Amino acid sequence: MSFFEKGPVRIHYEEAGSGFPLLLIAGGGLNSNISGITGAYPPFNAIKEFGNEHRCIAYDLRNAPPGQSSGPLEIDRPWDSHTDDQLALMDHLGFEKFMVLGFCIGGPLIWNLIKRAPDRVVAAVLAMPSGSRPEMRDLFYNNNMAGWAPELTKRRPDITMEQAEKFLTRMYRTDPDFVFTVTRDFVRQCQTPVLILPDDIPAHPYAVAMESALLAPNAEVSLFPWKEPKERVPLAVRQIRSFLRAHRPAS
Repeated sequence: MSFFEKGPVRIHYEEAGSGFPLLLIAGGGLNSNISGITGAYPPFNAIKEFGNEHRCIAYDLRNAPPGQSSGPLEIDRPWDSHTDDQLALMDHLGFEKFMVLGFCIGGPLIWNLIKRAPDRVVAAVLAMPSGSRPEMRDLFYNNNMAGWAPELTKRRPDITMEQAEKFLTRMYRTDPDFVFTVTRDFVRQCQTPVLILPDDIPAHPYAVAMESALLAPNAEVSLFPWKEPKERVPLAVRQIRSFLRAHRPAS
Protein backbone atom coordinates (compact mmCIF):
# COMPACT_ATOMS: atom_id res chain seq x y z
CA MET A 1 0.00 0.00 0.00
CA SER A 2 1.20 3.50 -0.83
CA PHE A 3 0.33 7.18 -0.49
CA PHE A 4 0.30 9.85 -3.16
CA GLU A 5 0.17 13.54 -2.34
CA LYS A 6 -0.82 16.47 -4.53
CA GLY A 7 -1.10 19.77 -2.73
CA PRO A 8 -3.41 19.33 0.27
CA VAL A 9 -4.74 16.00 -1.02
CA ARG A 10 -3.33 12.68 0.22
CA ILE A 11 -4.57 9.51 -1.49
CA HIS A 12 -4.06 6.03 -0.08
CA TYR A 13 -3.86 3.39 -2.81
CA GLU A 14 -2.81 -0.18 -3.52
CA GLU A 15 -1.40 -1.75 -6.69
CA ALA A 16 -1.42 -5.41 -7.63
CA GLY A 17 -1.02 -7.55 -10.70
CA SER A 18 0.46 -6.70 -14.08
CA GLY A 19 -0.78 -5.68 -17.49
CA PHE A 20 -2.92 -2.86 -18.83
CA PRO A 21 -3.99 -0.56 -15.96
CA LEU A 22 -7.42 -1.10 -14.40
CA LEU A 23 -8.62 1.51 -11.90
CA LEU A 24 -10.96 0.00 -9.29
CA ILE A 25 -13.57 2.08 -7.45
CA ALA A 26 -15.06 0.40 -4.40
CA GLY A 27 -18.70 0.61 -3.45
CA GLY A 28 -19.97 1.95 -0.18
CA GLY A 29 -20.84 5.48 -1.28
CA LEU A 30 -18.72 8.19 0.31
CA ASN A 31 -17.25 5.49 2.58
CA SER A 32 -15.65 3.86 -0.49
CA ASN A 33 -12.24 2.40 0.40
CA ILE A 34 -9.84 -0.36 -0.60
CA SER A 35 -11.46 -2.93 1.68
CA GLY A 36 -14.57 -2.59 -0.46
CA ILE A 37 -12.59 -4.16 -3.31
CA THR A 38 -10.68 -6.80 -1.35
CA GLY A 39 -13.11 -7.45 1.50
CA ALA A 40 -16.64 -8.70 1.90
CA TYR A 41 -18.61 -5.88 0.24
CA PRO A 42 -18.46 -6.74 -3.47
CA PRO A 43 -19.80 -9.97 -4.94
CA PHE A 44 -16.24 -10.75 -6.09
CA ASN A 45 -12.66 -9.63 -5.41
CA ALA A 46 -11.71 -7.64 -8.51
CA ILE A 47 -7.97 -7.71 -7.77
CA LYS A 48 -8.02 -11.48 -7.41
CA GLU A 49 -10.11 -11.93 -10.55
CA PHE A 50 -8.33 -9.51 -12.90
CA GLY A 51 -4.82 -9.02 -11.44
CA ASN A 52 -3.37 -11.74 -13.65
CA GLU A 53 -4.16 -9.67 -16.76
CA HIS A 54 -4.24 -6.10 -15.43
CA ARG A 55 -2.30 -3.73 -13.25
CA CYS A 56 -5.06 -3.16 -10.68
CA ILE A 57 -5.17 0.10 -8.73
CA ALA A 58 -7.57 0.42 -5.80
CA TYR A 59 -7.78 3.49 -3.58
CA ASP A 60 -9.61 5.10 -0.69
CA LEU A 61 -12.02 7.86 -1.72
CA ARG A 62 -11.00 11.27 -0.41
CA ASN A 63 -12.47 11.82 3.06
CA ALA A 64 -13.98 8.35 3.35
CA PRO A 65 -14.00 7.83 7.15
CA PRO A 66 -13.05 4.12 6.97
CA GLY A 67 -10.13 4.94 4.63
CA GLN A 68 -6.87 6.87 4.83
CA SER A 69 -7.27 9.42 2.02
CA SER A 70 -7.83 13.04 2.96
CA GLY A 71 -8.15 16.48 1.45
CA PRO A 72 -10.32 19.59 1.32
CA LEU A 73 -14.08 19.25 1.20
CA GLU A 74 -14.72 21.02 -2.10
CA ILE A 75 -18.31 22.11 -1.58
CA ASP A 76 -18.81 23.65 -5.03
CA ARG A 77 -17.45 20.68 -6.99
CA PRO A 78 -17.96 17.43 -5.06
CA TRP A 79 -17.94 15.02 -7.98
CA ASP A 80 -15.14 16.79 -9.83
CA SER A 81 -12.92 16.79 -6.75
CA HIS A 82 -13.03 12.98 -6.75
CA THR A 83 -12.37 12.86 -10.49
CA ASP A 84 -9.38 15.14 -9.90
CA ASP A 85 -7.99 12.55 -7.48
CA GLN A 86 -8.47 9.66 -9.92
CA LEU A 87 -6.75 11.47 -12.79
CA ALA A 88 -3.94 12.72 -10.54
CA LEU A 89 -3.35 9.17 -9.29
CA MET A 90 -3.15 7.83 -12.83
CA ASP A 91 -0.74 10.65 -13.72
CA HIS A 92 1.38 9.82 -10.68
CA LEU A 93 1.57 6.16 -11.74
CA GLY A 94 2.39 7.09 -15.33
CA PHE A 95 -0.77 5.68 -16.92
CA GLU A 96 -1.97 7.86 -19.78
CA LYS A 97 -4.75 5.44 -20.72
CA PHE A 98 -6.56 2.98 -18.49
CA MET A 99 -9.72 0.99 -17.94
CA VAL A 100 -11.98 1.40 -14.93
CA LEU A 101 -14.32 -0.87 -12.96
CA GLY A 102 -16.53 0.64 -10.29
CA PHE A 103 -19.20 -0.54 -7.89
CA CYS A 104 -22.10 1.55 -6.54
CA ILE A 105 -20.84 5.18 -6.37
CA GLY A 106 -18.38 4.07 -9.02
CA GLY A 107 -21.22 4.45 -11.54
CA PRO A 108 -21.62 8.24 -11.28
CA LEU A 109 -17.86 8.62 -10.79
CA ILE A 110 -17.13 6.66 -13.96
CA TRP A 111 -19.54 8.75 -16.04
CA ASN A 112 -17.85 11.90 -14.72
CA LEU A 113 -14.42 10.41 -15.45
CA ILE A 114 -15.44 9.67 -19.04
CA LYS A 115 -16.81 13.20 -19.37
CA ARG A 116 -13.60 14.73 -18.06
CA ALA A 117 -11.10 12.45 -19.80
CA PRO A 118 -12.77 10.69 -22.75
CA ASP A 119 -9.43 10.05 -24.47
CA ARG A 120 -7.93 8.35 -21.42
CA VAL A 121 -10.71 5.95 -20.38
CA VAL A 122 -10.46 3.05 -22.83
CA ALA A 123 -13.46 1.12 -21.46
CA ALA A 124 -15.52 1.00 -18.27
CA VAL A 125 -17.47 -1.52 -16.21
CA LEU A 126 -20.28 -0.18 -14.01
CA ALA A 127 -21.34 -2.80 -11.47
CA MET A 128 -24.43 -2.15 -9.35
CA PRO A 129 -24.33 1.55 -10.35
CA SER A 130 -25.93 4.20 -8.17
CA GLY A 131 -28.71 6.30 -9.65
CA SER A 132 -31.54 8.61 -8.70
CA ARG A 133 -35.05 7.27 -8.11
CA PRO A 134 -37.82 9.84 -8.76
CA GLU A 135 -39.70 8.59 -5.71
CA MET A 136 -36.58 8.75 -3.46
CA ARG A 137 -34.71 11.87 -4.56
CA ASP A 138 -33.18 12.50 -1.12
CA LEU A 139 -32.06 8.93 -0.44
CA PHE A 140 -28.32 9.60 -0.77
CA TYR A 141 -28.49 12.96 0.99
CA ASN A 142 -30.33 11.48 3.96
CA ASN A 143 -28.13 8.38 4.18
CA ASN A 144 -24.93 10.42 4.12
CA MET A 145 -26.19 13.02 6.58
CA ALA A 146 -26.93 10.16 8.98
CA GLY A 147 -23.81 8.11 8.35
CA TRP A 148 -20.89 9.66 6.46
CA ALA A 149 -21.09 13.27 7.70
CA PRO A 150 -21.05 12.57 11.48
CA GLU A 151 -18.14 10.14 11.11
CA LEU A 152 -16.17 12.56 8.93
CA THR A 153 -16.60 15.51 11.29
CA LYS A 154 -15.60 13.29 14.21
CA ARG A 155 -12.34 12.45 12.43
CA ARG A 156 -11.80 15.92 10.98
CA PRO A 157 -12.47 18.74 13.49
CA ASP A 158 -11.68 21.24 10.70
CA ILE A 159 -14.85 20.15 8.86
CA THR A 160 -18.23 21.15 10.26
CA MET A 161 -21.61 19.50 9.82
CA GLU A 162 -22.74 22.66 8.03
CA GLN A 163 -19.96 22.24 5.48
CA ALA A 164 -20.78 18.55 5.06
CA GLU A 165 -24.44 19.42 4.54
CA LYS A 166 -23.57 21.94 1.82
CA PHE A 167 -21.28 19.39 0.16
CA LEU A 168 -24.03 16.75 0.11
CA THR A 169 -26.61 19.26 -1.10
CA ARG A 170 -24.42 20.14 -4.07
CA MET A 171 -23.63 16.48 -4.72
CA TYR A 172 -27.07 14.92 -4.46
CA ARG A 173 -29.77 17.60 -4.37
CA THR A 174 -28.74 20.29 -6.86
CA ASP A 175 -29.34 18.03 -9.87
CA PRO A 176 -30.94 14.92 -8.36
CA ASP A 177 -31.66 13.08 -11.59
CA PHE A 178 -30.52 10.07 -13.59
CA VAL A 179 -26.85 9.26 -12.73
CA PHE A 180 -26.11 12.62 -11.01
CA THR A 181 -22.95 13.48 -12.97
CA VAL A 182 -23.96 13.52 -16.65
CA THR A 183 -27.08 14.05 -18.73
CA ARG A 184 -28.93 11.57 -20.88
CA ASP A 185 -27.69 13.48 -23.93
CA PHE A 186 -24.10 12.89 -22.82
CA VAL A 187 -24.68 9.15 -22.42
CA ARG A 188 -26.45 9.04 -25.79
CA GLN A 189 -23.37 10.52 -27.46
CA CYS A 190 -20.74 8.69 -25.41
CA GLN A 191 -18.49 6.52 -27.60
CA THR A 192 -16.61 4.83 -24.74
CA PRO A 193 -17.41 1.10 -24.48
CA VAL A 194 -19.25 0.39 -21.22
CA LEU A 195 -20.46 -2.81 -19.62
CA ILE A 196 -23.29 -2.38 -17.11
CA LEU A 197 -24.19 -4.94 -14.45
CA PRO A 198 -27.52 -3.77 -13.00
CA ASP A 199 -28.71 -4.17 -9.44
CA ASP A 200 -32.15 -3.43 -8.00
CA ILE A 201 -32.03 -1.96 -4.51
CA PRO A 202 -33.04 1.61 -3.50
CA ALA A 203 -29.53 3.03 -4.09
CA HIS A 204 -28.91 1.02 -7.29
CA PRO A 205 -32.08 1.37 -9.39
CA TYR A 206 -32.46 -1.17 -12.15
CA ALA A 207 -34.38 1.31 -14.32
CA VAL A 208 -31.54 3.84 -14.37
CA ALA A 209 -28.91 1.19 -15.11
CA MET A 210 -30.95 -0.15 -18.02
CA GLU A 211 -31.73 3.31 -19.34
CA SER A 212 -27.99 4.04 -19.40
CA ALA A 213 -27.32 0.79 -21.21
CA LEU A 214 -30.00 1.50 -23.80
CA LEU A 215 -28.82 5.07 -24.38
CA ALA A 216 -25.07 4.49 -24.66
CA PRO A 217 -24.22 3.45 -28.24
CA ASN A 218 -21.34 1.15 -27.23
CA ALA A 219 -22.93 -0.37 -24.14
CA GLU A 220 -23.29 -4.00 -23.16
CA VAL A 221 -25.33 -5.33 -20.26
CA SER A 222 -25.05 -8.43 -18.11
CA LEU A 223 -27.69 -10.97 -17.32
CA PHE A 224 -29.99 -10.00 -14.44
CA PRO A 225 -30.00 -10.88 -11.65
CA TRP A 226 -26.30 -11.74 -11.71
CA LYS A 227 -25.46 -11.75 -7.98
CA GLU A 228 -28.14 -14.20 -6.91
CA PRO A 229 -28.03 -17.12 -6.85
CA LYS A 230 -24.31 -16.90 -6.12
CA GLU A 231 -23.61 -19.50 -8.80
CA ARG A 232 -24.23 -16.74 -11.35
CA VAL A 233 -21.39 -14.52 -10.13
CA PRO A 234 -18.63 -16.45 -11.98
CA LEU A 235 -20.62 -16.01 -15.20
CA ALA A 236 -20.70 -12.24 -14.65
CA VAL A 237 -16.97 -12.25 -13.92
CA ARG A 238 -16.33 -14.11 -17.18
CA GLN A 239 -18.34 -11.51 -19.06
CA ILE A 240 -16.32 -8.70 -17.48
CA ARG A 241 -13.09 -10.48 -18.35
CA SER A 242 -14.18 -10.95 -21.96
CA PHE A 243 -15.26 -7.30 -22.19
CA LEU A 244 -11.91 -6.06 -20.85
CA ARG A 245 -9.98 -8.35 -23.20
CA ALA A 246 -12.02 -7.19 -26.18
CA HIS A 247 -11.28 -3.51 -25.54
CA ARG A 248 -7.74 -3.74 -24.18
CA PRO A 249 -5.29 -1.98 -26.51
CA ALA A 250 -2.64 -4.11 -28.14
CA SER A 251 0.61 -3.91 -26.20
